Amino acid sequence: MAVSKADADDVLSAEADDHFHDECGVFGIFGRQDAAAIVTLGLHALQHRGQEAAGIVSYDGTQFHVERHVGLIGDTFTKQHVIDSLQGNRAIGHTRYATTGGAGMRNIQPFFAELADGGFAVAHNGNLTNAMTVQRALQKQGAIFSSTSDTETLLHLVATSKERDLNSRFIDAVRQVEGAFSLVAMTSKKMIGCRDPLGIRPLVLGDLDGAWILASETCALDIIGARFVRDLKPGEMVVVTSKGIESLFPFEPQKTRFCIFEYVYFARPDSSVEGRNVYEVRKRIGAELAQESPVEADIVVPVPDSGTPAAIGFSQAAGIPFELGIIRNHYVGRTFIQPGDSIRHMGVKLKHNANRRMIEGKRVVLVDDSIVRGTTSQKIVQMVRDAGAREVHMRIASPPTSASCFYGVDTPEKSKLLASRMSIEEMAEFIRVDSLGFLTIDGLYRAVGEAGRDNEQPQFCDACFTGQYPTRLLDFEGHDNVRTLSLLANNGA
Repeated sequence: MAVSKADADDVLSAEADDHFHDECGVFGIFGRQDAAAIVTLGLHALQHRGQEAAGIVSYDGTQFHVERHVGLIGDTFTKQHVIDSLQGNRAIGHTRYATTGGAGMRNIQPFFAELADGGFAVAHNGNLTNAMTVQRALQKQGAIFSSTSDTETLLHLVATSKERDLNSRFIDAVRQVEGAFSLVAMTSKKMIGCRDPLGIRPLVLGDLDGAWILASETCALDIIGARFVRDLKPGEMVVVTSKGIESLFPFEPQKTRFCIFEYVYFARPDSSVEGRNVYEVRKRIGAELAQESPVEADIVVPVPDSGTPAAIGFSQAAGIPFELGIIRNHYVGRTFIQPGDSIRHMGVKLKHNANRRMIEGKRVVLVDDSIVRGTTSQKIVQMVRDAGAREVHMRIASPPTSASCFYGVDTPEKSKLLASRMSIEEMAEFIRVDSLGFLTIDGLYRAVGEAGRDNEQPQFCDACFTGQYPTRLLDFEGHDNVRTLSLLANNGA
């Protein structure tokens, strides 16, 4: 029986759902005539943080210009869009993966509205854990929402604030929300950046020949030749105008809880995050893993691409040769030509293929960043066995993921996370490996430069491993992931 394109898409969708999805990326520049073109390049560098949609808002001294599109940056923001439609010397942009609100044009950021004293645009990386509660209160006062995104809540809070000036209204707004947020906002006169008081999500400040830049990661500065100035501090708000930059601290100081999974998976390896080079941290993670969970083997093989730095560190620490035993096809998307009747049996081979010559007859250590549902790991292990591996061992460069994230990362329901319902021995049997080892939580902390986890006052947000959330989860009480609540909201529940 012939297999339809919908069936082919289902296979890819199932594979995609067995991985954590990156959150969002934000980028802004103030004081550069080709602002939108610079933002487009910055969003290219941040494409790994969201591949569903992107948007840019610019200001040309007279009016605002808005372009928002579904798809990748390079496919949607053409020369015509950027040069002809997005004039001005300041612009902000956003690349998106939907965690709350669902997909669709109405949820693409940056959001823009004409407020009482002029236009206001805002882009957000993170997730607000009380957005629906605040939204309901605003709706009772007559507010009308045009999206189901938590970010629009911020726009309404700024619009309805009774404070006298924009800075004060912005502060009033962010003090009413909870959760994780790194924000970039823009008016006709200024650009604003702000991190939540725990600093869960990253945001950096850069300079390009006198033009100030805000971006989610330093790799976005590198692509345009900008100078990294510093990370915004947790709870910091910076205001950029033609007169320069001002730093404000609108929140009470709190112990920071930066997302430790940024180092494991989300950030690009060539970025520096909170003073740490991501690639170096991932190599140290691999070295810690080799010490904690040694194994006799012939080769170390990364599960591409996110497992590669950790696999290099594991190889060097264990003295076992590193080989590219699995090759990834980077050109498989959701709109490929139908490959025929065997589509349902291809599974992971659409994206990965075993390098038989490197694997055959060998004892193989597979290194990956995490296990979510386990179905992809199961297929990769079988693929390596089919290529002739004598033994297959798997080492995971993070602790078992047993809880959902509510701070901007799309995760399956807790019941579908393999580590929430199986022991390590049961997981090893499920994915059919000869042995399975995870990095311990203390090993992860050591790899990022801490002596170990302080159980009384954790240094990072590690809730996906420990279930200890650093903020209230007001909207999510009774729900075990963000996606479930979003579906209820979209259905009017």
